[in-house]
Amino acid sequence: MKTILRIAAQLLLYVPLMALIGYFSTEPRFSILDEDEALVRLSFIHAAERKEPCRTRSAEELAKLSPNMRAAQDCPRERAPVRIELEVDGKLVLRREVPPSGLKNDGNATVYHRLPVPAGKHRVVARLSDRASGEFNYEKEETVELAPGGVLLIDFVATRGGFVFRT
Repeated sequence: MKTILRIAAQLLLYVPLMALIGYFSTEPRFSILDEDEALVRLSFIHAAERKEPCRTRSAEELAKLSPNMRAAQDCPRERAPVRIELEVDGKLVLRREVPPSGLKNDGNATVYHRLPVPAGKHRVVARLSDRASGEFNYEKEETVELAPGGVLLIDFVATRGGFVFRT
Protein backbone atom coordinates (compact mmCIF):
# COMPACT_ATOMS: atom_id res chain seq x y z
CA MET A 1 0.00 0.00 0.00
CA LYS A 2 2.84 2.40 0.87
CA THR A 3 4.55 1.79 -2.47
CA ILE A 4 1.36 2.56 -4.38
CA LEU A 5 0.93 5.84 -2.48
CA ARG A 6 4.59 6.72 -3.03
CA ILE A 7 4.32 6.06 -6.79
CA ALA A 8 1.09 8.10 -7.01
CA ALA A 9 2.72 11.03 -5.13
CA GLN A 10 5.73 10.92 -7.42
CA LEU A 11 3.50 10.94 -10.48
CA LEU A 12 1.60 13.95 -9.10
CA LEU A 13 4.89 15.83 -8.81
CA TYR A 14 6.78 14.56 -11.89
CA VAL A 15 4.06 14.75 -14.57
CA PRO A 16 3.44 18.53 -14.21
CA LEU A 17 7.20 19.12 -14.06
CA MET A 18 7.76 17.10 -17.25
CA ALA A 19 4.91 18.98 -18.97
CA LEU A 20 6.42 22.31 -17.92
CA ILE A 21 9.88 21.32 -19.21
CA GLY A 22 8.35 20.01 -22.45
CA TYR A 23 6.46 23.25 -23.01
CA PHE A 24 9.46 25.53 -22.40
CA SER A 25 11.70 23.40 -24.63
CA THR A 26 9.59 24.43 -27.64
CA GLU A 27 7.86 27.68 -26.63
CA PRO A 28 8.14 30.67 -26.69
CA ARG A 29 9.87 30.58 -30.04
CA PHE A 30 13.13 32.52 -30.14
CA SER A 31 15.34 33.33 -33.09
CA ILE A 32 18.39 35.54 -33.24
CA LEU A 33 17.58 36.46 -36.83
CA ASP A 34 14.41 37.54 -38.56
CA GLU A 35 12.84 35.04 -40.96
CA ASP A 36 14.29 36.74 -44.05
CA GLU A 37 17.81 37.30 -42.65
CA ALA A 38 21.10 35.41 -42.75
CA LEU A 39 24.24 35.88 -40.69
CA VAL A 40 27.82 36.73 -41.68
CA ARG A 41 30.21 35.77 -38.90
CA LEU A 42 33.89 36.78 -38.94
CA SER A 43 35.88 34.92 -36.30
CA PHE A 44 39.60 34.15 -36.01
CA ILE A 45 42.74 34.32 -33.88
CA HIS A 46 45.97 35.38 -35.57
CA ALA A 47 49.44 36.49 -34.53
CA ALA A 48 50.73 39.34 -36.68
CA GLU A 49 54.31 39.82 -37.79
CA ARG A 50 56.80 41.38 -35.41
CA LYS A 51 56.70 45.16 -35.26
CA GLU A 52 60.45 45.39 -35.87
CA PRO A 53 62.61 42.84 -37.71
CA CYS A 54 65.25 40.76 -35.97
CA ARG A 55 68.80 42.06 -36.12
CA THR A 56 72.10 40.22 -35.96
CA ARG A 57 74.27 41.11 -32.97
CA SER A 58 77.89 42.09 -33.56
CA ALA A 59 80.81 40.14 -32.09
CA GLU A 60 81.39 42.94 -29.53
CA GLU A 61 77.79 42.80 -28.36
CA LEU A 62 77.94 39.02 -28.01
CA ALA A 63 81.19 39.24 -25.99
CA LYS A 64 79.53 41.61 -23.49
CA LEU A 65 76.70 39.17 -22.82
CA SER A 66 76.95 36.27 -20.39
CA PRO A 67 77.51 32.89 -22.10
CA ASN A 68 73.91 31.71 -21.61
CA MET A 69 72.52 34.89 -23.24
CA ARG A 70 74.61 34.83 -26.43
CA ALA A 71 71.94 34.46 -29.08
CA ALA A 72 73.13 35.71 -32.46
CA GLN A 73 69.72 37.23 -33.26
CA ASP A 74 68.07 40.00 -31.23
CA CYS A 75 64.33 39.83 -31.90
CA PRO A 76 61.94 42.28 -30.22
CA ARG A 77 58.78 40.58 -28.96
CA GLU A 78 56.15 43.19 -29.79
CA ARG A 79 53.82 42.37 -32.66
CA ALA A 80 51.98 44.67 -35.05
CA PRO A 81 48.23 45.14 -34.66
CA VAL A 82 45.93 43.22 -36.99
CA ARG A 83 43.88 45.46 -39.27
CA ILE A 84 40.70 44.00 -40.72
CA GLU A 85 38.12 45.25 -43.21
CA LEU A 86 34.90 43.56 -44.24
CA GLU A 87 32.88 44.74 -47.21
CA VAL A 88 29.43 43.42 -48.12
CA ASP A 89 27.90 44.38 -51.49
CA GLY A 90 30.37 47.24 -51.94
CA LYS A 91 29.63 48.76 -48.53
CA LEU A 92 32.31 48.79 -45.82
CA VAL A 93 30.63 47.24 -42.76
CA LEU A 94 33.68 46.67 -40.54
CA ARG A 95 37.03 48.38 -40.16
CA ARG A 96 38.91 47.44 -37.03
CA GLU A 97 42.45 47.50 -35.69
CA VAL A 98 42.98 44.79 -33.07
CA PRO A 99 46.04 45.05 -30.83
CA PRO A 100 47.97 41.91 -29.91
CA SER A 101 47.28 40.35 -26.54
CA GLY A 102 49.81 39.83 -23.77
CA LEU A 103 51.74 42.01 -21.36
CA LYS A 104 54.46 42.65 -23.92
CA ASN A 105 52.02 42.91 -26.87
CA ASP A 106 53.42 39.67 -28.22
CA GLY A 107 50.33 37.44 -28.40
CA ASN A 108 47.50 36.71 -30.78
CA ALA A 109 44.86 39.19 -31.88
CA THR A 110 41.29 37.89 -31.51
CA VAL A 111 38.54 39.06 -33.86
CA TYR A 112 34.83 38.26 -33.61
CA HIS A 113 32.10 40.12 -35.48
CA ARG A 114 28.60 39.07 -36.45
CA LEU A 115 26.51 40.86 -39.04
CA PRO A 116 22.87 40.09 -39.91
CA VAL A 117 22.23 40.57 -43.64
CA PRO A 118 19.17 40.02 -45.84
CA ALA A 119 19.02 36.50 -47.27
CA GLY A 120 20.10 36.24 -50.90
CA LYS A 121 23.19 36.73 -53.02
CA HIS A 122 26.00 38.90 -51.62
CA ARG A 123 29.50 39.88 -52.70
CA VAL A 124 31.75 39.67 -49.64
CA VAL A 125 35.30 41.04 -49.51
CA ALA A 126 37.59 40.47 -46.52
CA ARG A 127 40.98 42.17 -46.11
CA LEU A 128 43.64 41.69 -43.45
CA SER A 129 46.93 43.36 -42.64
CA ASP A 130 49.31 41.73 -40.20
CA ARG A 131 52.32 43.89 -41.04
CA ALA A 132 53.69 46.89 -39.20
CA SER A 133 53.41 48.96 -42.40
CA GLY A 134 49.62 48.55 -42.37
CA GLU A 135 49.27 47.47 -46.01
CA PHE A 136 46.73 44.73 -46.64
CA ASN A 137 48.57 41.55 -47.53
CA TYR A 138 45.56 39.17 -47.51
CA GLU A 139 42.34 39.70 -49.45
CA LYS A 140 39.56 37.42 -50.59
CA GLU A 141 36.43 38.20 -52.54
CA GLU A 142 33.57 35.76 -52.98
CA THR A 143 29.94 35.86 -54.05
CA VAL A 144 27.78 33.74 -51.77
CA GLU A 145 24.13 32.73 -51.74
CA LEU A 146 22.72 32.82 -48.21
CA ALA A 147 19.42 31.12 -47.43
CA PRO A 148 17.13 32.54 -44.74
CA GLY A 149 18.63 31.57 -41.39
CA GLY A 150 21.89 30.59 -43.11
CA VAL A 151 25.33 31.45 -41.78
CA LEU A 152 28.51 32.43 -43.63
CA LEU A 153 31.57 31.83 -41.46
CA ILE A 154 34.68 33.75 -42.43
CA ASP A 155 37.82 32.33 -40.84
CA PHE A 156 41.48 33.20 -41.34
CA VAL A 157 44.04 30.42 -41.68
CA ALA A 158 47.48 31.67 -42.73
CA THR A 159 48.69 28.15 -43.59
CA ARG A 160 45.82 27.80 -46.11
CA GLY A 161 46.59 31.08 -47.82
CA GLY A 162 44.36 33.45 -45.90
CA PHE A 163 40.60 33.72 -45.60
CA VAL A 164 38.33 30.68 -45.67
CA PHE A 165 34.62 31.16 -46.43
CA ARG A 166 32.25 28.42 -45.21
CA THR A 167 28.46 28.27 -45.46
